[in-house]
Amino acid sequence: MTTLAELDVPVADIGAITERREEILEAIRSHAGRIAYDLARVDGGDYGRRSFSTDRGEWTVKHEAGDLEFLKYDPTRGEETYVVSTKGPAEPAALSRALEDYPAFVEAYNEHVETVDGILDGVDAEASFPAVASTDSVVAERDRIVEAIEDCCERIAGQLYRYEGTDYGTFSVRVGSMRWKLKRDGGGVSYLRVGGSDGTYLLSQYGPPSASDVREYAPRFGGFVGAYNEHAAELEADLRGIEP
Repeated sequence: MTTLAELDVPVADIGAITERREEILEAIRSHAGRIAYDLARVDGGDYGRRSFSTDRGEWTVKHEAGDLEFLKYDPTRGEETYVVSTKGPAEPAALSRALEDYPAFVEAYNEHVETVDGILDGVDAEASFPAVASTDSVVAERDRIVEAIEDCCERIAGQLYRYEGTDYGTFSVRVGSMRWKLKRDGGGVSYLRVGGSDGTYLLSQYGPPSASDVREYAPRFGGFVGAYNEHAAELEADLRGIEP
């Protein structure tokens, strides 16, 4: 039977190894983190990754919002090693093999920087971009037409409010193939919509319509007003038939 005394053999202390590994990894995180930050600035975007080839393998840097997410080494022979990752530290022997190629990775990155350095030289922003045409006149005309439509609809809403006597109401009518709907809030206009629930809002609280929508529907607005006038005439005719 084996006794405890027979098992009392010295056990190697791995504390020094893990402590040294953390020191090395912290230095790599800082150094490769700068590479990731600069790559993010050049490549743009919140996320990105780029690989660099060496004689011994391939290194991949992945960044997120400018921070290093991982640094992976994939040797030509052997298994890949995540030198830096969120999953945990690399195994010491694998880390040691990867770090033998780390200077070559940095050299490959520096060569990449040289290829992009000066890539925008000779690009004159003022000379390269044509003058931007103004939409001021189109917007002004659009606003003038929409204002006229709104003024007319305000009068319609006021008349409906006087007749119906309710705080909220709608007037909906089909003109040709299109359905027009005016919704009022008291005596004011809440919206004017053309074309059903998924249609176009010529008037709304969310902003003006596009100039193209105004061009398409403004010429038809007269038909909507005419339909309202016919509706008002019918109401008046109905009241004439009532004897006091």
